[in-house]
Amino acid sequence: MCFVHALMNALDMKKKGYDVKLIIEGSATRLVKEAEDGNRPFSKLYAKAKESGLIDCVCRACASKMESLESAKRQDLPLCDEMLGHPSMARYIDDNYEVIVV
Repeated sequence: MCFVHALMNALDMKKKGYDVKLIIEGSATRLVKEAEDGNRPFSKLYAKAKESGLIDCVCRACASKMESLESAKRQDLPLCDEMLGHPSMARYIDDNYEVIVV
């Protein structure tokens, strides 16, 4: 459910004019693979977020652990790994983003 909420909020914020970047990490990276076939309840939201360019990156280490790394690559999703294989929140803070964790 948290993944769906992250997708809905990112789409809503973009619609309202916010500069939004969605970083997918942890167990949510498994859902990248599950959404690929389009048959999951959240697949349409995921596709809309992807088409809107909201997915800034997927955690390489977590995607590898969740066996979704190849799916992320097939979907041409950016992979982040600058912090020992994981995305760095500091990079976003340095770029003046407010980090919200869902």
